[in-house]
Amino acid sequence: MTRFQKFNRKLHLWLGITCGLIASFSGLTGSMYVWQPEISAFLNSDLLEIQQKEEFDESWLLNTMKSLIEERGGEISQIHLPYREQQTISIDYKDGKTEYFHPYSGTYLGEKSNSIKFFEKLLIYHRTLGIADYGKYIIGTSALIFVFLLLMSGLKIWWDIYGKKVSSGFKLKWNSPKRLFNYNLHKVLGIFFFLPLGFMAFSGAYFTFNSSYKEVMQVFDLPKKVNQIYVDHSLPTYHSIGEYLTHYDETYFIRAIYFLVDGNGKYKIRLIERREIQTGLRKTKEMELHQDGSVLTLSDFPNDPLSLQMAGQFYPIHIGEIGGIVGRFLVFISGFIPLVLLVSGWKIHNSKK
Repeated sequence: MTRFQKFNRKLHLWLGITCGLIASFSGLTGSMYVWQPEISAFLNSDLLEIQQKEEFDESWLLNTMKSLIEERGGEISQIHLPYREQQTISIDYKDGKTEYFHPYSGTYLGEKSNSIKFFEKLLIYHRTLGIADYGKYIIGTSALIFVFLLLMSGLKIWWDIYGKKVSSGFKLKWNSPKRLFNYNLHKVLGIFFFLPLGFMAFSGAYFTFNSSYKEVMQVFDLPKKVNQIYVDHSLPTYHSIGEYLTHYDETYFIRAIYFLVDGNGKYKIRLIERREIQTGLRKTKEMELHQDGSVLTLSDFPNDPLSLQMAGQFYPIHIGEIGGIVGRFLVFISGFIPLVLLVSGWKIHNSKK
């Protein structure tokens, strides 16, 4: 065994104990969150679902939202229209309270439930470990180390042993002695889930270092197609958010409106291609509507540079939705693998001692 091989094995061991522990926590919380839409809809049918089998009527939906905005005025922080598991309209107020309304009648349905709050907290812990300010950097940095050092060092160890007999590296003998079984389990799960875990960790780090990711990905952009905000002259001017909703005509659907607190009556509008969970590429659009009626387009998938189009896919890749139900199930299973690798790797280390 060469000096580098010995170093690589020690590197794999100690990174497995440190980054592997964080990856295990992220994997387990991520697996729990994969089925959040279905679980939330089941537990909160009174808040999130309506007895409506037909598709949403956009004109009714927008009229309801317009009325709710006019009634509540300056109290609103954000307003969300049907998307994913939510078939109703929700309003986030500046005091932190959230209420739900029927999308057609505007009937009050209730406030945010404990189960919805649980999944919101779960996502915070998944992304930050629950540590304010710098927790996300711990998660993001460990994810990149997991991809480029832990997984790659494990692949190097696997190749050193099985490079000349590759088929043996994929075999697991269930009736092996305990020590050999742990070793075989570790090597087989590591090689089979090498790519899924790599994609999950690399895409997860994007949510910490998104600006850096976008800068690096700009190498794929065409010289003339740069990311910039521009006035969309194809749209008329709108002197209020209500006027915009009344005359709204888009190939996208309004997902949410954010009431920006900057004193100039500016609104940020997020639009989506489809309201339900979708397989394949995620296509969105973001706009700003100003008090003077001008419309600024922040992003629009077909016209965005390739770097922004790629950036928009990190979420569906990370959670598996880009591959439909099969992709989500793969992410769900993969979330348990870091913990199994951590435990089996530690047992291998102890058995050698």
